[in-house]
Amino acid sequence: MSEEEKKEEVEAPSEEELLLPQDTMLSAGIHIGTKTKARDMEQFIYRVRPDGLFVLDIKKTDERIRVAAKFLARFDPSKIAVVAARLYGRAPVNKFCEVIGATPIVGRFIPGMLSNPLYSDHIEPDVIIVSDSKADAQAVIEASSLGIPVIALCSTDNDFRDIDLSIPTNNKGRRALAIVYWLLTRQILREKGEIPPDGNIEPSIDDFEVKMTREE
Repeated sequence: MSEEEKKEEVEAPSEEELLLPQDTMLSAGIHIGTKTKARDMEQFIYRVRPDGLFVLDIKKTDERIRVAAKFLARFDPSKIAVVAARLYGRAPVNKFCEVIGATPIVGRFIPGMLSNPLYSDHIEPDVIIVSDSKADAQAVIEASSLGIPVIALCSTDNDFRDIDLSIPTNNKGRRALAIVYWLLTRQILREKGEIPPDGNIEPSIDDFEVKMTREE
């Protein structure tokens, strides 16, 4: 993508306003949605490209990451559960949970994991994060039925049914998911005072990105 195309994709807030430089976020495709627009997501959509893909406003993504981090910082990390059924979400979720101290639920979400106390792997989180409210629908349903707050990474085709807080982002891209979870990790630690307000974390964005093998 050329510099001119990047500038056309989204509004251009100043670098100081964003948690990461705009070019870093754009090159990761964090703003690229799908060709479907859910009514709930209209407030986060900046424009539609000639090829029919809807484009998210990265400034609003940035704002929601800050809001989510401030909210999550209130919880005991061990009571935060993070769900990712899709392959590209698993490495970011595992690394987020490793750094924060949260509980990862990657791969298939077993029905009853939240709602059935008799299930051997039953957990009782105070809040959950889902990487895609469609792919992780069972977790959303169970959490909502129990009154557990749900934070969801939402692309342009996601609705907000049973979602308490949405983070608008490309929730299917490998690099985009790595960046969102890396930013969320860093911002939570900033909110908790574990690193300075402008501090960084030791794991890099690359550490959060799923590594694909030749066979995959």
